[in-house]
Amino acid sequence: MTGKPASLRTHPVGLRAEGTVSPPSAQPGPQGGGALTPTLTALLCLGLSVGVRTQVQAGTLPKPTIWAEPGSVIPWGRPVTIWCQGTLGAQEFRLHKEGSLARWDTQRPLEPGDKATFSISYMTEHNTGRYRCYYHSLTGRSQDSDALVLRMSGWLRGIPSLSVQPGSMVASGQSVTLLCQSRISMDTFLLFKEGAAHPPLRLRSKFQGGQYRAEFSLSPVTAAHGGTYRCYSSLNTSPYLLSQPSDPLKLPVSGGAPGLRWYVNVPITGSVAFVVIVLLLLLLIRYLCQERRRKSDAAENDTQPAEGVQLDHQAAASEAPQDVTYAQLNHSTLRRETTAAPPSQSGEPPAEPSVYATLAIH
Repeated sequence: MTGKPASLRTHPVGLRAEGTVSPPSAQPGPQGGGALTPTLTALLCLGLSVGVRTQVQAGTLPKPTIWAEPGSVIPWGRPVTIWCQGTLGAQEFRLHKEGSLARWDTQRPLEPGDKATFSISYMTEHNTGRYRCYYHSLTGRSQDSDALVLRMSGWLRGIPSLSVQPGSMVASGQSVTLLCQSRISMDTFLLFKEGAAHPPLRLRSKFQGGQYRAEFSLSPVTAAHGGTYRCYSSLNTSPYLLSQPSDPLKLPVSGGAPGLRWYVNVPITGSVAFVVIVLLLLLLIRYLCQERRRKSDAAENDTQPAEGVQLDHQAAASEAPQDVTYAQLNHSTLRRETTAAPPSQSGEPPAEPSVYATLAIH
């Protein structure tokens, strides 16, 4: 009778690596409590690994951002690059197309480590659809990104036309309608704005006036509506396969936002007014200084005596409460020739006549 090899034999207690007989201390019983050590160690390691795995899976990371370059509508045969950007520390990024059974495409992050690229070298109808991405890090898995819809243009024949009503000149606050129409039967029209982050506007077509058309209303128009628009047409059976784009339509919006106009005009008007006020103040100060200097010069000229005039600072007593200031004229200084008076009988020279003039009354 051939038995199992000793290395594969099982024992009633625990898992053994070899078929050796356990020493008495390892036998079950009151003295064999140490026999449970390998089992407890294995269970402990298993519990720790499960706990770590559960913690990693339960980690909540913010969802990444996904976009396509040069855009989400790619002509047939052209390349396109899909970007997925998460947080720093991401170890790998994965991209998946909804409804596809293919394996998720995996890419390592680019520097600085928060995004990765997925390239499609040749755009075909098989590459159209809805894409999502997510990333892994040491703390777990992120949420799925929002869906990126990748469409291909040039698949359907016919080129729709795009026009604006009531006119190409639009003022802020008005209502306008962008009319997309085609002579070929189409189910849906899509309106794209260049550089817009939001998805395109989508309307079902209506047959009117011998054409299939859709009216996209913008009301009220703001400065954010200004830009370049294009429209495409598609069929319900293949919503991601589009026609050629219409000619670009530029929609200029005049007037802008009222808040912006107020913000621009008020600083300009205030600055001009401030400069004018400062100039007026400077002119006024200069005028006052000139007037003060002129009055001061005039006062100095009035107080200086004329040539040959000496001021007598001895004020005469006056009965009136007013003070009178006199000036004495010096005849010798004035050089006025006078006739010499005859000597008096006493032999004393005659007194020199004096003339007084009133200068001011205080």
